[in-house]
Amino acid sequence: MAEEKQVKLIGTWGSPFSKRVELALKLKGVPYEYIEEDLSNKSPLLLQYNPIHKKVPVLLHNGKPIVESLIIVEYIDETWKENPILPEDPYERATACFWAKFIDDKCLGALRDACWSYGEESEKLMDEARGLLRTLENELKGKKFFGGDNIGLVDIAANFIAFWVGVLQELRGVSLINEETFPVLHEWTERFASSSIVKETLPPRDKLLSFFQARIKAMAASKSMIYK
Repeated sequence: MAEEKQVKLIGTWGSPFSKRVELALKLKGVPYEYIEEDLSNKSPLLLQYNPIHKKVPVLLHNGKPIVESLIIVEYIDETWKENPILPEDPYERATACFWAKFIDDKCLGALRDACWSYGEESEKLMDEARGLLRTLENELKGKKFFGGDNIGLVDIAANFIAFWVGVLQELRGVSLINEETFPVLHEWTERFASSSIVKETLPPRDKLLSFFQARIKAMAASKSMIYK
C-alpha cells in the first residue's frame, strides 16, 4: 500500500533524540512525514508503535516501527545507501558505534546533571562532565568532524552537546564548553551547529530556552510544595 511505503517520524520539537533521526533522514535525502507528539498526552499512535518505552522517536517504514534514536540512524544508513553516515570499514564502523554509545551512556546524563545541579553538588558534577568532555576533545583532535571530513554517526549522537548544552549554559550562567577549556570541541560545536542541513533540524533557540525556564520554575514550585 502506498501509505505504508511512506517514511514517517514520530518525534517532538525539542528532543535531541528526535532531531538525530531528522538529521540522518536529511543527510540521506529521504522524504518523510513528521508527526509531532505531545509527550504530556501520549497519542494512541505512539503507544501502538512503541508500547514498551512509550517515547520518541519512532520511525515508521513500510508500516514497521523502529525505535531508539541511534538504532534508527543505523537502520536509515543501512536502508538508504547514498551519503553514508557510518564508515564502510568494519573496524572504523565499530569505533564510531563505540563513541556514539559512549556519548549516550556516559556524556548525556553527566552533562544534563551538571547543567541542572546547584550548590556543592554542582561543582562535583561539573568536574565529572569536564572529564568526559576532555575525552571527546582528544578524540576529535585533527578532525573536522568526529566522522572525518563529513558529519557522521558520532556527530549526530553528539548533537545535544553542540546545541542543547549551549542553551543550558546560557540559562544557568555556567560555561562548560568554551574556547579556553575545550578549543577543539568548541570549534566543532560551532561548525556542526552552523551547517545548513543541521540548522534545518534544530529547534528555535528562544523557544527551547523558554521551555527550560518553565521547567525550572515548575521544579522550584514542586519543591516548595513539598517543604510547606
